Amino acid sequence: MNRHWWKEGIVYQIYPRSFQDTTGTGIGDIQGVIKRLDYIKGLGVDIIWLNPVYESPNDDNGYDISDYRNIMQEFGTMADFDELLAGMKERDLKLVMDLVVNHTSDEHQWFEESRKSRDNPYRDYYHWWPAEKGIPPKRWSYFDVEGSAWKYEEITDAYYLHYFSVKQPDLNWENPEVRKEIYDLMQFWFEKGVDGFRMDVISFISKDMNFPELPESYKGKFIPFYSNGPKLHDYLHEMNQSVLKKYDVMTVGEAPGVSIEQALEFVDEDREELNMFFHFDLMELDREAGEPFLMAKEPWKLTEFKKIHSAWDAVFAEKGWGSMFLNNHDFPRSVSRWGNDSRTHWYNSATMLQTFLLSMRGTPFFYYGEEIGMTNIRFENISEYQDINTINRYKTEEQRGGNLVKFIENEKDASRDNARTPMQWDTSENAGFSETKPWLKVNLNHQEGINVASQEGKKNSVLNYFRQMVQVRKDHPTLVYGSYQLLLQSDEEVYAYSRVLENMRYLVLLSFSTKKKIKTINEIVFEKAELVISNDEIYPTNQNNQFELMPYQACIYKLS
Repeated sequence: MNRHWWKEGIVYQIYPRSFQDTTGTGIGDIQGVIKRLDYIKGLGVDIIWLNPVYESPNDDNGYDISDYRNIMQEFGTMADFDELLAGMKERDLKLVMDLVVNHTSDEHQWFEESRKSRDNPYRDYYHWWPAEKGIPPKRWSYFDVEGSAWKYEEITDAYYLHYFSVKQPDLNWENPEVRKEIYDLMQFWFEKGVDGFRMDVISFISKDMNFPELPESYKGKFIPFYSNGPKLHDYLHEMNQSVLKKYDVMTVGEAPGVSIEQALEFVDEDREELNMFFHFDLMELDREAGEPFLMAKEPWKLTEFKKIHSAWDAVFAEKGWGSMFLNNHDFPRSVSRWGNDSRTHWYNSATMLQTFLLSMRGTPFFYYGEEIGMTNIRFENISEYQDINTINRYKTEEQRGGNLVKFIENEKDASRDNARTPMQWDTSENAGFSETKPWLKVNLNHQEGINVASQEGKKNSVLNYFRQMVQVRKDHPTLVYGSYQLLLQSDEEVYAYSRVLENMRYLVLLSFSTKKKIKTINEIVFEKAELVISNDEIYPTNQNNQFELMPYQACIYKLS
């Protein structure tokens, strides 16, 4: 099975700004995470992925780092971080940090020096295009109001490159000094005891230094072009040899634009690069083609959902390892997106999706609040949004005289702020997150049972089902390492698959329908089928290989 702790571990992602405020600022902090360590341990998870807590001016909520070796004052101090790490070690929890090294903040010392003059020692830490060469070739930016990744500066009469905000200049990985700085800072955190890194947009780090026009073969799409830089794998292998292989750590790369054909180039163990990465095929399923922030006009199909997961599972059947996630800090809440957050179907669909993640091959990643079924907030007005992505795209739409009402309707389902509302701990005014007004509005449904306190003592709660399902995965290694076979491939209502390891066989049945469904599965012999878990009190009846599933029901059967 080639066992590793990061294959068997279950990851719990914390967006610290929204998790727990202990200082009355309305912003979550490191002490807030410390306060909730027993709760996290009690979930049964093994690994915490902590979004950035480094020093930052917060243009993009910490993904614009001004000092990689210090803690953002809003979040606390390095002493707080050390206390957090010690508390996690006591509870046998591992910590994965964010590594954000495609870009820095423009307030990082390196960039402040780099922009001073063309002969500054830090000039080549970033990508500069001298104005005498004319307008640089088109490069698209995620967060730029004008959509351009080049920003002109009069000081040195040159443009600098920023794939994201103008305050996030891209680092020049061609410069060996830059790479050495990065490997040194990684070692700094590993020596502190950190157990790994989630590597932000790591597929973007290599650039074609000639900056040609976008090749026609990319059909106008910059993201796959950004992810296919000429020296990307040289850098990842060098990083592995210089730092990663010296420690027993977990690495997961955020890899937008990486195709299924390129997958093993990143995670084939023989290549010595990364352990796993996040692909974005699922995240594009309900979006317009080539428009990562625009909801598709037509609803997504379950057959496409199955096709994506089945194809990616097949890639890692013999080599490498995959990751499984349904939402995170960049994508809306899973129960609102892939399930059904109506009062009627919220419980079953939230727990069904938990069952899915915990019964598939690949390390499962859960986002804070997913264990209690937190939903999208769907803000009505631009003034309620805090995310640079939504705000700047609104400005762009405004400048070109677009339909702003239509824009906000899209953001109700698409905005990243849906995933960033404060953690819902109880029914109090600010959901137990803070004693003062939070930095982002709390979802009012925390008063309607979607909170930890209300679910703790309730037997049939989303929270307690999550704990049960976590234990099921831990008790049945077949759900971690077993092979996967899709059943009912063309069915648009039920996702069914088997997991097999040696002589152990399991069947997973997941309804994605608002109605009762009767299905026949002829490939399975049910004579000795034993129900392992179900999220509905009405258990499926099995007659002649027919199953009747309740709306959004999830069941796992042990077959042998």
